[in-house]
Amino acid sequence: MTIAPNQKQTRKFKEAEVYKNQSDSYYLLPFKFKSLNNNYDIITNDLGDFVIIAKGIVHKIVTKQFKKEDDLELYYELLVNFIISETTVPELLEVIVARYRTKKSFLDHFTSLHIFVISLRCEHTCHYCQVSRVTQNKDVFDMSFFHIDEGIKLMMQSPNPNVTMEFQGGEALLAFERIKYAVAKAKVEAEINNKNIAFVICTNLAPITDEILDFVNEHEILISTSLDGPKFIHNENRKRPGNNSYELTLDGIAKCRSVLGEDKVSALMTTSALSLKHPKEIIDEYVNNGFANIFLRPISPYGFAKYNPNKNHYFIEEFLDFYKEGLVHILNYNKQGVFLAEDYASIILKKIFTPFPVGYVDLQSPAGVLNSVVVFNYDGKVYASDEARMIAESKDFKFQIGELGKNTYNEIFYGDKALEISETWCNESLAGCSDCAFQPYCGADPVLNYTTQGDLYGFRPTNIFCKKNMEIIKFLFELMIEDKENERIFKSWITGFQS
Repeated sequence: MTIAPNQKQTRKFKEAEVYKNQSDSYYLLPFKFKSLNNNYDIITNDLGDFVIIAKGIVHKIVTKQFKKEDDLELYYELLVNFIISETTVPELLEVIVARYRTKKSFLDHFTSLHIFVISLRCEHTCHYCQVSRVTQNKDVFDMSFFHIDEGIKLMMQSPNPNVTMEFQGGEALLAFERIKYAVAKAKVEAEINNKNIAFVICTNLAPITDEILDFVNEHEILISTSLDGPKFIHNENRKRPGNNSYELTLDGIAKCRSVLGEDKVSALMTTSALSLKHPKEIIDEYVNNGFANIFLRPISPYGFAKYNPNKNHYFIEEFLDFYKEGLVHILNYNKQGVFLAEDYASIILKKIFTPFPVGYVDLQSPAGVLNSVVVFNYDGKVYASDEARMIAESKDFKFQIGELGKNTYNEIFYGDKALEISETWCNESLAGCSDCAFQPYCGADPVLNYTTQGDLYGFRPTNIFCKKNMEIIKFLFELMIEDKENERIFKSWITGFQS
């Protein structure tokens, strides 16, 4: 089918006869396509299979002008990636079904991560903190033992046989006695309810002691901390009395590694306005401190983080420049023989190269809110995600889905609020997402849509979630086109081994 120069082009489907009358040398399977640059387009299907082709070839494929003999290698690439089929019903349809089911298997057992905000107390005053932390002597802001018990009861009702209990704050270790109580209680209940349970403590490490480390080691608890980069960035971002947050963090990391082991301690960074100017220095800091991965994260526009615009506000385009420069620096480390993975890219790459699901809430569809995570706040209020809890700190309770000790499991997870959220948590059904070639690699975030655009549905052309993911995914493919070594490195991030 050839379009005349003066023929009006439209996005509407053509009549069925138009396609029936074309050559039956192959059949088109559902796919989407997008321009990557001036030379290449990308075709993807719902499984995440992709083919990168020269400009102009997509039109030939769709109009059946492309012939097997034109490019035998490309023809079979389209065939094996389920872009075309030689039969009306693909012979490997059951394989397609199994792979799609695997992609969505994170839904099989429902909520796994249960976040307990064990205390709002904190001795840091980080300017990008998203919650209203309080001074460390106000234990009224610790989670009560009653709410700990009720949270554990709900956690044990999850259909998921594998649950994670994560302690957050404030500074979680300031409520260490409550953590000890919660771990002991949860272990007993997990045994009764036949659950496999894992524990995580999110901490700035300043209050760490030998007693705490012994307990953490005994119960095989993972430690997640924050490291924003070199001393001049970390101490500026994460202020505390004595201006020694950086020193305490590195000392705490060393202590944890010596007692728990290298793989039991992870670190996250948050990109402030100051950080934007120093991607290489931040990455160097992680390498110098023996980390094999780094997560280049923007500031989340939630809660109290919004109220310090000089230090916290920047445009998503500025973060993307920071991210790209940082990712290239990370790739250069790998090319020099130093293994270092960027976590956000690794999650997307897993969706690109494997049939397996990802556990990262922001890149799941249906969204990970409720499906993968739920938050029990220090005061017993239950929220659909950690970000939802942060919104509540600004007195907006849109995503409060219940209260511990008052609402049943079904009222919380299947109530009206949950049903409202579920209407917008699939990118397969969102305008601007459903026909996007990058949809299989992306996710849905109704909480972010609500915060930044005023409704759960969102508007993709101005959506920061969309802008960020579209540009990062595109950049990953561009890097693979530019240098095959980059693709090899990317695949090593998924496996954890360099070939």
